[in-house]
Amino acid sequence: MVSRQESPYRWFVLFTALAAYYLIVSQRTAPGLVTNVWMSDFHMSPGALGLMDGIQFLAYALLQVPVGLLSDRFGPGRLLVAGTAINGVGTLLTGLAAAPWMLEMARLLVGVGDATIFVNLVAILNEWFRAQEFVALLGVIGIAAGFGSLTATVPYALLIRAWGWRSLFVAVSAVLILLAVALEIVVIRRPRRMFLDDGARAGQPVRPLHVRQAIRETFGSRQAYALAMCHFGLVGTYVGFMGSWAVPYLMQVFHMARSSASALVMLGLLGAMAGGPTTSWLASRFGHVKRLYLAVHALTLASWLVWVSMGTRPSLGLVSALLLVIGFGNGGSSLTFALVRETFAVERVGIASGFANMGGFLSAVLLPALFGVVLSSVPASRALGFHFALAIPTAFAAIGFCGAWLARERAPQKASLVLGVTARDDS
Repeated sequence: MVSRQESPYRWFVLFTALAAYYLIVSQRTAPGLVTNVWMSDFHMSPGALGLMDGIQFLAYALLQVPVGLLSDRFGPGRLLVAGTAINGVGTLLTGLAAAPWMLEMARLLVGVGDATIFVNLVAILNEWFRAQEFVALLGVIGIAAGFGSLTATVPYALLIRAWGWRSLFVAVSAVLILLAVALEIVVIRRPRRMFLDDGARAGQPVRPLHVRQAIRETFGSRQAYALAMCHFGLVGTYVGFMGSWAVPYLMQVFHMARSSASALVMLGLLGAMAGGPTTSWLASRFGHVKRLYLAVHALTLASWLVWVSMGTRPSLGLVSALLLVIGFGNGGSSLTFALVRETFAVERVGIASGFANMGGFLSAVLLPALFGVVLSSVPASRALGFHFALAIPTAFAAIGFCGAWLARERAPQKASLVLGVTARDDS
């Protein structure tokens, strides 16, 4: 009998899981299109809306380790189905919300559902694809995320204009719930019949550790902290800065219109869409994941250092190039999970992935707040305040570089063994 990693069916699993991930990513930033409408309809202040967004991402960050534990114990397929369904329900309630508390509860559910997706998508790819395929497909995940973010710009804006914002969220929720049903069939039920003799069936746990043992081993692992630092430095600086302060920076420092500033920030998104597949292809083609990842971190850190060094009168052309490079570094953050697979036992991939991913979104929560504190401390000159505040993402990027330096990597010639079920973390 053909194994899962040799079966053509694995591509059907990939397509279905990526479809859910793409649509869920689009829901992370879609509310940004209707911020003004929500403030008017629900009589909410900008601060209240900001708090609602923060709760959504904080829920994502705090749930990463619990989700990883549940993935290792009950199987990633079940968590992927549940997360997609929860996200669909939260999106539906967003469209039906009649009061601010209903909207806040809806976005919290969206954050809870979103928290389950990425870690379990990575775990499913780990089960269904061989080592080199897995590394290359990490880049495909990045492309799907990029298209999800792009969908939440002009396409959703046009649909909101044609249908209204409530109809858009209700329609997306219907598709998400249908995808949850499809994932139940494609990832869990059908593989049970197709691969009866496969000891590590898709969607099922593989020799799960006791919860206390898994937590103790992961939280006591230097490798786990190093990889969390990697994600902290690349993902948090990109998501936290691009999503909160990049547009205000361009408007204040270069006196750009909001539309022009938003268009320029999209350079970062294009860089991220290129960084994922490029770095994943290089890693699968040449190996030496750590060396490549260290280079990505060095390039990102250098970009922030150059930006800070330009002072209060930076070059717009150079800033545009730096946005592209920083976005590329964020795309390269997928290599975090290539190192997770290389250095952790298969029964710990879920919790290790969640621990690393938590680092990125913890950074995304902290950076906007710290950036704002620095800006508030220099009220006399907004340009000078932004100049000082850029030290925050620069420091975060330095933490990421240190993480990449500390991370360990298995030798390429041992990859076929290490990337299988015999891999063990070198704590």
